[in-house]
Amino acid sequence: MQRKSFSEMTCTIARTLELVGEWWSILILRDAFQGLTQFDQFQKSLGIAPNMLSRWLSGLVEAGLLERRRYSERPPRDEYVLTDRGRDFRPVLWSLLAWGNRHFAPEGASVVLVDAASGAVADPMLVDRVSGRPMTAPAFRSAAGPAADERTRRRHGTVPGEAHA
Repeated sequence: MQRKSFSEMTCTIARTLELVGEWWSILILRDAFQGLTQFDQFQKSLGIAPNMLSRWLSGLVEAGLLERRRYSERPPRDEYVLTDRGRDFRPVLWSLLAWGNRHFAPEGASVVLVDAASGAVADPMLVDRVSGRPMTAPAFRSAAGPAADERTRRRHGTVPGEAHA
């Protein structure tokens, strides 16, 4: 069965899934945040076939989440380092971790987030950078943005006080 591409959709969630929606991509990024950089390290951690790992790493490099850097000429060896775009994915991983711990770990959490200074267990939440308020419904909702097509405008409406063409 042919996989549908989301790259041409106007929905940024769909476009994001095109780049990081496969579990291998997310697990590679998880490992990169844990300090793994070398092909052999990723392969050992994930237990993935070399050709598949090569494909996923190349995709993450192409998407701008990882950067390939040569660290050895003989033999030629590259490492994979998080870019700014890749580092911006950390809160998404932390949110997935917290959500998984809350809903899919009946035996208890195997990994938790902690305050680096105190060691206290942390519970992440999404906060609006402008107001500092927790982003929960109904106080916050999605709305059509400036690049929205008519279908998206019908589905999401517009921002209060904003006119659209």
